[in-house]
Order: sequence, then C-alpha cells, then structure tokens
Amino acid sequence: MITINNIKDAKKNLEGVSINTPITKAPILSETFNSEIYLKKENLQLTGSFKLRGAFNRVANLSQEKRNKGVVAASAGNHAQGLAYAAKYFNCEATIYMPEATPLTKVSGVKSYGATVVLHGENFDEAYEAAIKFSEEKEKEFIHPFADDDVIAGQGTIALEILEEIKDLKQIVVPIGGGGLISGIAIAAKSINPDIKIIGVVASGAKAMKESYRSQMPIDSLSVRTIADGIAVRDVTPKLLNIIIDYVDDIVEVSDNEVANAILFLLEKHKLVVEGAGAVATAAIMHDKIELEASKVCAVVSGGNIDVTMLAQIIEKGLVKSNRKMNLIVTLMDKPGALMHLTDVFTQCSTNIVQIDYDRNSVKLEFGEALVTISLETKGEAHQKEIREKLKQNSYRFKQI
Repeated sequence: MITINNIKDAKKNLEGVSINTPITKAPILSETFNSEIYLKKENLQLTGSFKLRGAFNRVANLSQEKRNKGVVAASAGNHAQGLAYAAKYFNCEATIYMPEATPLTKVSGVKSYGATVVLHGENFDEAYEAAIKFSEEKEKEFIHPFADDDVIAGQGTIALEILEEIKDLKQIVVPIGGGGLISGIAIAAKSINPDIKIIGVVASGAKAMKESYRSQMPIDSLSVRTIADGIAVRDVTPKLLNIIIDYVDDIVEVSDNEVANAILFLLEKHKLVVEGAGAVATAAIMHDKIELEASKVCAVVSGGNIDVTMLAQIIEKGLVKSNRKMNLIVTLMDKPGALMHLTDVFTQCSTNIVQIDYDRNSVKLEFGEALVTISLETKGEAHQKEIREKLKQNSYRFKQI
C-alpha cells in the first residue's frame, strides 16, 4: 500500500538529484478554453523525463548487497535512462532490455550513462519477458518501470510539486502507459485534496488501460502501435489497474494525429521539444477530450526524448496541414522551356520552390510528357488557392498531394 508518506520519503531521496521542473501557464490554451491551463515540464527533467524520479527512488532504497549484484530493467527508453543514471550514481551495474524499434536517441542516452543495452522484441512486453528471465538467471534485482511501490512513490513527487505551486487546482491531466505515473500522482494529489480530479490519457493505438478501466477488469491488447512509444504498453498490470480505478476520475484517448498536432504546438508556441508520450495530456486538452469547466488545470508534459527523424516527419506533415507547404504533381510537355514556364507561374504567385523532381520515364505518362513533383512554401489556404487558379489558367494538369 503506497501512502503520501512514501511519496514524501521519495522526495527526500530525490533532493539534490531530480529537478523541481518548471510549471508555466499556457496562454493560448488558457484563452481558447477559458481556463487557467498550466504545463508541468518534465521534459526538462534530468535524463529528459519524469522516469528518473521513480528509478532513482527504487535504487536509493535497495540494500548495498543488492546494488553490488547489479540491476536489470525493461524499458521503451525513459525508464532505461533514469535507471542508468541512478545506477551510475550509486556505482552499480545496469543491464537494460529495450524493444528493437527503440529510437536511437534513447538507446544512446542509456549507453551514455554506462549501462549495457540489449535490444529485444517488438514492444515493451517482449523486452520485459527477456529482462525478467535474465534477472532471475543472474540473480540481479529487476527494477520494474511502473509496477513497483518505490517507483510509483517517486513519480508521485510530481504531484507534490504541482500542488505546492498552483493553488486551487481542479484537475491534473496525466499520460498513461503502464500506469505508474498516474498512480503516484493520483495517490499524492487525492491525499492532499480529495476533490481534485485526475484525468488519464492513453494513445488510441495503446488503449488497454482505458478499456480495462471502463470494464473494471484487466483487458490486454493484442498489439500496440502509436507514435507515443513511451506509453506503448500492451498488457495491463492488475495492481495498477486497481489503484487507477480507486483514484482516477476518467481516462480519455487521443489519436496519433492529435498527438502530432500537440508536439508541433508545444514546439512552436512554447519552444518545448516533447516526445509523443509527453504530448498526450496537452493533446487531450487541445482536442477537447476533457471537460475543463473554466477551472485551473495542469497537464503533465512527461518527457522530451523524441527521435529527431520522427520530429522531422511531424514538422513536415504539420506544415502541409497548416497550409504552409504545398506538394504538387504537375504534368508537362517534355520540351525545352516547359519547366521554365512552370516556374514562372510560381514566381507570379510569389511562392518559393523548396524541392523539385523531374520524371520523364514513368510508365503512367503518355509519350512526350513529363511529371514534375514539386514542394512550395505557401502562406495559407488563400495563397494555395491562388496557385491552383494560376495553374488552371495556364492549362496545367496537376494534383495536390
């Protein structure tokens, strides 16, 4: 049984190690939803996510004998980095099992703290099974990323910081993967203020905890698929489900597109680099998944360890969606000057070409034709409409993609 006293003890263990991360008001969201909306920026935490708190508290509470034998974990990335840091701090060996598709930035982060990384399985649960087997064979302490009392207590210190800083807070919105973060936050927050609402957010591609919460019984997913890899957990832990049923007021879900929108929003408007899992609470607010009731709300931005390749894709798609980039396929007559005439049309529209590809060999083409795939910088929907009209006036066949 985890109590507020366990969480306060964890806070003492973390003194001088974890950062009391900033909490700032989100002005655009606050104005849009007529509420006071705050962001708890755990993406700025040491190792890039909240996971340091629970991992460090767990290792701090181990006996020296167990530390000497070494620790083992399974993680999609953030718990791995937190545990690797804690192991280095306490001078003990760490072996981390991670899914094979884990982004390179997270693998590199773990290795930078001196831990041994083993890539295994398609998801967290397969890596977890291998890690458990290894820990039993080598008699090393397994540090669970969420289903552990010391880990949960460590994560709960976030709620202490939030409630110390924001008075009269009505809701805390929290990402859910395995459930350790929201369990710790909910226990701490409800112990201090029983009336506060705790809202969990899952990704649509990994919603086992939401379905289990609705059914009041564990329902595992057959598979998981989401850009929010930090919360891509397939199976539900009954212990954590019971805590969530007792302490959490509601669970909502967000799609990958909604998560991507939130990542881009936080990058552009708040200058925050946030991973998918870290953006789901903000996404739930942005896309009206939560009844805000014109009150004070805090969204936990749980981590910032996003793969640069994924971030580039999100930015690219965001530019297209917001009409700041336009991709076209234009059919030309394959003759001298044809391409120059096309670019003159774009010049007349004051648009900049950022990428162009000329194909005269496609089997889809008639003889004497060429396809030009072109990307343009644009200034909104009206500007794109002007470009389309100009192309039609010049009798071009084209398709916007």
